[in-house]
Amino acid sequence: PYDGLTPDTVLDAVEAAGFRVDGRQLALNSYENRVYQVGLEEGQAGPLGDARFLVAKFYRPGRWTDEQILEEHGFAGELAEREIPVVPALEIAGSTLHHHGGFRFALFPRRGGRAPELEDPTTLEWLGRFIGRIHAVGASKPFVHRPALDVASFGTASRDWLLANEFVPADLRDAWSGAAALAIEGAQAAFERATYAATIRLHGDCHAGN
Repeated sequence: PYDGLTPDTVLDAVEAAGFRVDGRQLALNSYENRVYQVGLEEGQAGPLGDARFLVAKFYRPGRWTDEQILEEHGFAGELAEREIPVVPALEIAGSTLHHHGGFRFALFPRRGGRAPELEDPTTLEWLGRFIGRIHAVGASKPFVHRPALDVASFGTASRDWLLANEFVPADLRDAWSGAAALAIEGAQAAFERATYAATIRLHGDCHAGN
């Protein structure tokens, strides 16, 4: 899906959004999308002030609809408005989602950070309060376009697709199918135990790196 996402395409996309780039570009870690740190020429005004870099996130073609991406951006914006330290997408010409060269992308200010010390009880307590605040905002209204995390779509359907398309080697198929069945049963049992739990909007990618 990213064959056409060349370094020139990345820089052209950022310039098409109204920024003057200086040619610097660094690929950042991202499992599904493509994310780049892009250098800007000095002396630019606007939403970034005098910042020298921004982050450009190019979404995997066909993975999400525009409505789903914009809903994600909106949730991040709500969190930021409530002083939760997330980095929302920049709104440019009335939108946070942009199109260039057949790709959809968003731009973000660069913000530093560090992974938390998970062995420190004080840090864990702080993280618990922090995630609780995210959940409180997430519970204020539902997603309309984003998919729900459930066993049927993320478990059963995914398992069936991998088997039907022969992604599992023949000599491992029986063992893999058995392990997958146990995992799906365990997930289903967990959902059944939590029938009292409300469905809320979530970040959906909660790990130490984020």
